[in-house]
Amino acid sequence: MIVTVVADVFGQANNGTTIAAMHLIDALQNAGHSVRVVCADQDKKGKDGYYIVGTYWVGPFQSIVDKNGVSLAKPNITTLNEALSGSDEVHIMMPFAVGKAAAKMCQEKHIPVSAGFHVQAENVTAHFFNLMSSSWVNHMVYRSFWKQFYRYVDVIHYPTQFIRNTFENAIHQKTNGVVISNGVSSRFHKKEVVRPKEWQDKFVILCTGRFSKEKKQTLLIRAVAMSKYRDQIQIVFAGSGPRLAEMQKCAKKCHVSPEYRFFRRDELVDMINCADLYVHTSQIEIEAISCLEALSCGVVPVINNSPKSATRDFALHSENLFRLNDVKDLSHKIDYWIEHPTEKAKVSEEYQHYCGQFDFDRCMQRMVTLIEDTAKIQRK
Repeated sequence: MIVTVVADVFGQANNGTTIAAMHLIDALQNAGHSVRVVCADQDKKGKDGYYIVGTYWVGPFQSIVDKNGVSLAKPNITTLNEALSGSDEVHIMMPFAVGKAAAKMCQEKHIPVSAGFHVQAENVTAHFFNLMSSSWVNHMVYRSFWKQFYRYVDVIHYPTQFIRNTFENAIHQKTNGVVISNGVSSRFHKKEVVRPKEWQDKFVILCTGRFSKEKKQTLLIRAVAMSKYRDQIQIVFAGSGPRLAEMQKCAKKCHVSPEYRFFRRDELVDMINCADLYVHTSQIEIEAISCLEALSCGVVPVINNSPKSATRDFALHSENLFRLNDVKDLSHKIDYWIEHPTEKAKVSEEYQHYCGQFDFDRCMQRMVTLIEDTAKIQRK
């Protein structure tokens, strides 16, 4: 079977959607399918199976796109025609320009289409309009997603029930969708590691994810500054992004010295296993595989209790949540886990067992089945 994957954002593995696309491509190829990829990653030009389109210049918003380390693909009808011709199924990653063009062309060509739901409205409004907190504007974004894209799709892949409910509530109708986690690789498991010397006597708190507005990493900096154990704590921010300077400024003001570093996947496993606690500060999140990776290694979490984040559903106990954006409560929860090592060890085992449901191979098999089933749909 020939499957074409359309990715408006694709390139460096510095965002969840690109990583999800890479994993899906590998899973489809391992299942014996021929995969074509439409993207704007110029490094893939000339590589077999890749159909390269141009990139958008988005005027006054270009600096925001650049700071986030991504490029937005620009539709090219000739290239799309080549990629779609003879395809048995098309899977589209995002409801942006190339994805929208591909969905409409598939309707004309009677090609079955599935699409992922990897973008929250707040991911758009936080960066481009500074209206992340406006429910009305966010609902309008979701309705635009439906009107311009998802209504042309046969089956929608939702990484969590949370984002399915959010979208369907916004558009006031049910959709033909399937909830499948993006999955956690088996490489993320508890193992013995040797800590760097400078961390030997520290309580290490890890926070992974892009340094961006909706991730709210400064909450952790301020919380540690309030902790009675602040001098014993080492914060590690694993990631990169446009808010690094703001985080550094906050840390300097709070007299806290975090480490900021982007880790390769193999390095990240060891880093997670060095951590004593994982803090997830993000206010906006569809699934947060980064959090699940930490939980799979048995690192106990403290998660922002945000109604716009699916991650709060990973909390097994009340001590695994802190009140929405509440620095004082986060500081209290950090101190709690420092003071209760025996309970932390017990909860660590609970999380290792809990994460079995997010097994990567099982999730990828379900994604392959979703695409194979979608290909059987007869479009008129």
